[in-house]
Amino acid sequence: MFVAADDTDSMRGNCTTYLATEIIRELVIDGDLDLIGFPRLVRLNPAIPWKTRGNGSLVMRFGRGVGNKTFIGQISGKDLFCFEEQDDWEPDEDSILEKIVPLVERFHDPVDSDPGIVVSRTRPSYDFYLRGVRRVMKRSDIEAEIDRIGAKTFVLGCGRGLIGCICGMAWVPKDFTYELLAYRPQERWGTERVFDPGSIEKADHEISTSFNSWEDRFRKVAMVPGTPCPVMYGFRGDDVPDLIRGHDIIKTEPQSRWVVFQTNQGTDDHIITEFSPEEFIPNSSYLIRGTVVSVERIRGGHTFVTLSTDLGDVVCGAYEPSREFRRALDWLVKGDEIEVMGELRDSPRTLNIEKMHVLKTVDEFEKVSNPVCPSCGRTMSSVGKGQGYRCKRCGTRSDDPVVRKCIRWVVPGWYEPPTAARRHLSKPLKRMGEIQPVEFVDCRNP
Repeated sequence: MFVAADDTDSMRGNCTTYLATEIIRELVIDGDLDLIGFPRLVRLNPAIPWKTRGNGSLVMRFGRGVGNKTFIGQISGKDLFCFEEQDDWEPDEDSILEKIVPLVERFHDPVDSDPGIVVSRTRPSYDFYLRGVRRVMKRSDIEAEIDRIGAKTFVLGCGRGLIGCICGMAWVPKDFTYELLAYRPQERWGTERVFDPGSIEKADHEISTSFNSWEDRFRKVAMVPGTPCPVMYGFRGDDVPDLIRGHDIIKTEPQSRWVVFQTNQGTDDHIITEFSPEEFIPNSSYLIRGTVVSVERIRGGHTFVTLSTDLGDVVCGAYEPSREFRRALDWLVKGDEIEVMGELRDSPRTLNIEKMHVLKTVDEFEKVSNPVCPSCGRTMSSVGKGQGYRCKRCGTRSDDPVVRKCIRWVVPGWYEPPTAARRHLSKPLKRMGEIQPVEFVDCRNP
């Protein structure tokens, strides 16, 4: 039995992952069902204009577990396990909804969210995941699929959350990661979080399979949210025992519970790589390739690169929060060939760069002096802008000044923003087996 929840986030407190732990507590810890497989945190299209925070859908599977089981968390002081397999018995949809609906209603914020709950014995078509993680969908797009799989649903508000439920439930993990989410006691929600940054640095350095938790250069924690939500932190990585070991290393205020989720974070699943010019539309994310036409740093610290591509000229931007990543763009010159990944905005029509691959750089030259007359050896004088040079004594003319080849500070390779500026779905270079070839640092204007 699959259970999915979406759009229960609130900017004033609740988050969908916490609701998922409440559902697990109700059905497993205090109930008679088992968790089959890991609970899943499925991030959908990050370019959705009306998302609350990370556009995450939560999916769980319940039944009677058999075979191997894995320790994945603690809720209400009790150990939580998930089973690899289940027997043929399936719980009743109506009884599950009856237990879940009061939880949704209790945490619902009518200002920020339009929750949806889907309970189904059958998984939706995988195509709905691909559409949900890459495109903007309407509720009408999923209604026929709800009928086809015979799902039971519950909604509040306009029920937009049903879209995320169906798309998240349709995810069949290919590339995947894990996130250990730790939660605060309810009486501490909205207060300042208490934690030891040094312990997070230690966990990041000691656990090689983790990612996106700590930024060495600025000694900055990237895994602790700043919103009033219930989450204490989210520790991400590729190995479950390593994440649990990290949980033992990281020191924080008392926690009420923690759970490991399987997730599509850090996979680049949202990036569309094959598309026609007609399909290159805003509110989706793409990989495009082109030749640099121009580079401009504007007031506010934002850098824009215009690329000549098969789609025409495309303006790509890196904004001030991406900090030193902008240096990689600043040092590009006309003629360089690059690939960029990012979200296409509608207004202004700009592709916001999440990651860049420099494919080929051209030679860059700087003027050393005016040319020397080959007849008398004197330095020629400029005739005027764009009109070349002339020797006043001999009358000899030349169009070419004396130049020297510049050192290029950007070289072929992959470049990414610092940890705190990355998107949930963006695959870090660490997971790609890549190392950024050059570090860009400017202490006066980082």
